[in-house]
Amino acid sequence: MLLPVESILAKALGQDATQLAAAEKRDLLARLLGRLAHEIRNPLSSLDIHVQLLEEDLTELTPQLREHLTPRLEIIHGELHRLKGIVERFLRLAGPSALDLEPVDTLNLVTHVCELMRPEAASRNIEVSADVEDSLPKVMADPIRLTQALLNLVINAMQAVERNGRIEVRAAATPGDAVSLTVRDSGQGIPPERLASIFDPYFTTKAEGSGLGLWIAQQIVTAHGGSLRAENAPGGGAMFIMLLPLKRSKSVEVGSKQ
Repeated sequence: MLLPVESILAKALGQDATQLAAAEKRDLLARLLGRLAHEIRNPLSSLDIHVQLLEEDLTELTPQLREHLTPRLEIIHGELHRLKGIVERFLRLAGPSALDLEPVDTLNLVTHVCELMRPEAASRNIEVSADVEDSLPKVMADPIRLTQALLNLVINAMQAVERNGRIEVRAAATPGDAVSLTVRDSGQGIPPERLASIFDPYFTTKAEGSGLGLWIAQQIVTAHGGSLRAENAPGGGAMFIMLLPLKRSKSVEVGSKQ
């Protein structure tokens, strides 16, 4: 369903958004994300402190328990660090921020995202598989933002499948000096009349969806000089194809007007 963006923005920001142009609505949405980021940052800091305290408590456990629990705490600590990075970037959405580029290994990226999502997928009886072409070149990207974009696509796929299905994440080289990252699900697919709106803020066809995940993913990919498109897969389900150029042109800052 299409959620009433104007009403949501009006309630959240105390401003009538019904008569605003698209660019002004994007500005309001950026302010909303900034406000949410401020609200999230404090509990994140508290969680980080308590994880550190738990790590200290591990020293009092038996070696067997320490060996069992340490990897899980390392994952939690790593994800908290990534979330902090995302929050800081949301805080800068009102004033566009540059990407922090470095060579990113596609295999590591895809493997990391799939491993993060497998426990939740298993609870829903959803199989998550990764297929990465051999010897893929590294892409110049912001690793935190690119991870967030791919995570959003996999989360979207999981919400589309709901239960008892399959999600495939594939990375491959393309003829046009780019790397493609494709997330395919075994869900119901996207109604053809809604394909044009799938990346609009607050647009969602799922009960679980907030309507922001795909929009954020598209903003991140566009900032990298790439593209993100959605289509229905042959045989059923949906496909989201992210193209990242190997030879970078000038990128667009995240949150900037185009």
